[in-house]
Amino acid sequence: MRVSRLGLVSGILVGGMAMVQNNGLAKDITLPSPSHSSRISVEAALQQRRSLREYSSVPVTLAELSQLLWAAQGITSRHGYRAAPSAGALFPLEVYLVAGHVIDLPAGVYRYRPHAHTLAPVAKGDLRSKLSSAALGQSSIRDGAAVLVLTAVYERTTAKYGSRGVQYVHMEVGHAAQNVYLQAVSLELGTVFIGAFYDDRVKDLLKLPDSENPLGIMPLGRLNQEQK
Repeated sequence: MRVSRLGLVSGILVGGMAMVQNNGLAKDITLPSPSHSSRISVEAALQQRRSLREYSSVPVTLAELSQLLWAAQGITSRHGYRAAPSAGALFPLEVYLVAGHVIDLPAGVYRYRPHAHTLAPVAKGDLRSKLSSAALGQSSIRDGAAVLVLTAVYERTTAKYGSRGVQYVHMEVGHAAQNVYLQAVSLELGTVFIGAFYDDRVKDLLKLPDSENPLGIMPLGRLNQEQK
């Protein structure tokens, strides 16, 4: 039986300084294009996947974060379908990047825009320590070079499916998180899914509207030598 392979990307993608577009209100950052090929099979990525909470001090690159954001919620077809499945293709999830130690990207909070594959600035400055405090002081959030926060606008799904839609949203965040895990393996980065945090404090840090709620936090960092 032939073993299937999945286009998970490894290594550092080629990319220079982030390109900036002026939208009249804020400057969106154009991300490097994601790659669709890999050094590693999906089976190997599944075998190697671990929840890792300790990282080296070496920064990550904007190209690597571009790949991880695409894995979480990137567009994969001209019809607008995404890397993670969604009930009714309603896509209730949003992804925020809390950048701290990233080459070619200023520290700050950014919202990922899947259709344009860009980052929309939300707040300036390194907020990793504050986010860690909002998550019961978990050090992996503070120590990671960057952090992804997965949020949801439940109404996008419950408007069609009623209360059952809440379960569908929770299933979807699991799909997206596993994509991030597998992509991180391919990039030789570490991550862990964190669900313990104060919702209101995370909402304040990310400047989320009342209709949007945080569901998970995933710090990201380069592996220590002994973890490789």
